[in-house]
Amino acid sequence: MVATLRKSLKTIEDYKSTHPHYTELLDIMADILILREEYLKNMKDSIFKVEEHLTSQKMKGGLPLIDFMGKEFDLTRPQEYFKALISIGEKRMPEVAQNIKDIVNNPQFDWEKNIRASFDRKYVEADAKDSQADNDAEDQIDLIDLFMEESLRPELEAIARKYAEIIEKSGWTEGYCPVCGKEPKIGEIRDEEDGKRYLFCHQCGFKWYFNRIKCPFCGNDEQHSLAYFEVEGEERYRVDVCNKCRRYIKTIELPKSSEEPNMDVEDIATLHLDMIAFDEGYN
Repeated sequence: MVATLRKSLKTIEDYKSTHPHYTELLDIMADILILREEYLKNMKDSIFKVEEHLTSQKMKGGLPLIDFMGKEFDLTRPQEYFKALISIGEKRMPEVAQNIKDIVNNPQFDWEKNIRASFDRKYVEADAKDSQADNDAEDQIDLIDLFMEESLRPELEAIARKYAEIIEKSGWTEGYCPVCGKEPKIGEIRDEEDGKRYLFCHQCGFKWYFNRIKCPFCGNDEQHSLAYFEVEGEERYRVDVCNKCRRYIKTIELPKSSEEPNMDVEDIATLHLDMIAFDEGYN
């Protein structure tokens, strides 16, 4: 784990040279990775529990292992982690972090309610449309969303690691995460595996195989309504779009024998692709 963290931090330093516009966000991600590793090291058991006798049925029925909407969990530890994440923001982007603190300290702000809402796909789709309408074309990211998502990451990542082999054998075919149910933002295509596509979940860190010619959001597999675009000089990256549901997902094309990328870092380094997709009417 230490070696993996070291490689990720090295990648961040490299990207700060090639993507100086993202320096502050990449520094924040570096601090998050270090803090996450410390959290995982000190964590004995995840607050999330899997009903192991139902695992097979859930996988066959397209249900994620963690039923976040239907179960109650003690979120004390993630909420404390969230506060530590805000401290990272205060160090790296004090003005933005102050806005976050103002929101969080507002009596009307319900952290747990917002966390739960983030697992409701109808809510997320509506929020994505609002974000697109308000987009000011800046290559930025909503830090409060990043910190909210990250606040559950170590706890859910522990589950993803523990049940990875079981999930892989289950033949999961859905476009949302088999661990927590979140939709992917980014994926990868590997040349050494005949161009197989894998989707990545930022919420829990799980990666799963998914049909290359299929929209993960609406299930559309009609080639004439599926497309992608690239940015000149960045052929390693592409944006796959669906012209039925108007959704998109970023994709990294990896050559043979390439090292496993840190998808959290890759997402930050490709924010300009999100902006282009928004401008083209995708969300």
